[in-house]
Amino acid sequence: MLGNKEAEVAAGGKIPRVVISAAQGHSGKTTVSIGLCAAFAERGLVVQPFKKGVDYIDPSWLTAAAGRDCRNLDVFLMPEEAMLKSFRSACRGADLAVIEGVMGLYDSPGMDGKGSTAYVARKLGAPVILIVNASRMTRSVAAVISGYQHFEPETNIAGIILNNVSTPGHKRRLLTAVEKYCNLPVLGCIPPDVDLRIGEQHLGLRPHRMAGDATSNIRRIHSVLKKHLDLEGILTIARKAEALPALMPDGPGVKAPSVRIGVVFDKAFNFYYPENLEALCRAGAELVFINSLTDTRLPEIDGLYIGGGFPELFGAELEANRGLREDIAQAVESEMPVYAECAGLMYLCRGIRWHDEWHEMVGIIPSEVELCLETQGHGYVVAEIAGENPWLPAGTVIPGHQFHHSRLSSMEGLKFACRMKRRREHDPEVDGIIYKNLFAAYTHLHALGVPQWAESFVSLAKRERAAPGNRNKETNREHIPSA
Repeated sequence: MLGNKEAEVAAGGKIPRVVISAAQGHSGKTTVSIGLCAAFAERGLVVQPFKKGVDYIDPSWLTAAAGRDCRNLDVFLMPEEAMLKSFRSACRGADLAVIEGVMGLYDSPGMDGKGSTAYVARKLGAPVILIVNASRMTRSVAAVISGYQHFEPETNIAGIILNNVSTPGHKRRLLTAVEKYCNLPVLGCIPPDVDLRIGEQHLGLRPHRMAGDATSNIRRIHSVLKKHLDLEGILTIARKAEALPALMPDGPGVKAPSVRIGVVFDKAFNFYYPENLEALCRAGAELVFINSLTDTRLPEIDGLYIGGGFPELFGAELEANRGLREDIAQAVESEMPVYAECAGLMYLCRGIRWHDEWHEMVGIIPSEVELCLETQGHGYVVAEIAGENPWLPAGTVIPGHQFHHSRLSSMEGLKFACRMKRRREHDPEVDGIIYKNLFAAYTHLHALGVPQWAESFVSLAKRERAAPGNRNKETNREHIPSA
């Protein structure tokens, strides 16, 4: 039976929820969201974090702060119905949902506003708390906030947090302006000189798993922000969110495990949507986690998933682990299904060149990878399966995203499964390298947007495990419960 909380969510969707957004990027959304997750979790609340957009790094910090897997919400990567169902399902058992926005509140892929943080907030019926950088501003803050209130008035901006409030006099003038012109509560004033740093690296914020001081960072942020934020006021706003429509019944349940799929998960490779891993499990996979830096051999598996990350930061360590690299190359040659995204693609190439250093990688893709100063792929993309491959039928459309500074030194002799229907003007027109049962792409997909991906992966792994001469068929059988 469902507990009271779960029953309430399942029946009426009365989950307290709040969106943390801002007038523009780099205004403090991530830091405030981390602090709120940690503060409410410390109070004993079960906090379910979400990130609007495609990001992997912010969710890694929100997961650590809340103690519960952060989910992404994005109407480009997934249908709206799937997004809403994912939100409702993830909130089961939670006391509060904290949703971090992306960029400015109204920024969107197109000029129609679809897909903005405000758009998603309205779909979720979630009130918005707007963070405003108040540096070098007094009365003008009211004009900024008023503009956001009236730009899309159906967006429920329910409160304000002011960042970079320098002195008591500055704070007083700001509060007076907001009270007089905007009729909104100010839920916090954050001084500019408090230590709210989060570790950074060459491409931005460092993922939580790569930050050795991550736990102390979260504690420090939590300790500072709870002094400057009105936690009770924020919780009151979250609790005023109206009930969402009841969930539709779930589809088919989880299949009994029939194959073992390895997932490379460590400091070098850790960009995975939780829904992708869950989709594999529902399709009948037992997941076996592999550390590319310390595991010297592949375990007995039927397929391999290598996600995104930063292999260039660990080039020497990856190169030193020759045993695992050779096992992976042999697995691909033996027609094991291998799915690799972005960093996984880089790892499967001959080597990675960065800062005048070159490190040998797996070598199954006959090209080198070089890191560039300029981004080589950035933003939403749409790929269409156009070439013959064992993974997805021709015509399958894959909504996805790319963010990488690397490029292949040569594409000569490579076979590609995808034609890019949406991309930046100078980005490659193809993606999805195919070799035997390998599919390696710069494009990241989300299982809610390409639901057939997981079923295809598991089916291909089952087929190859059952094939005559498969080196893993007999040894694997003892690990797999009968379906």
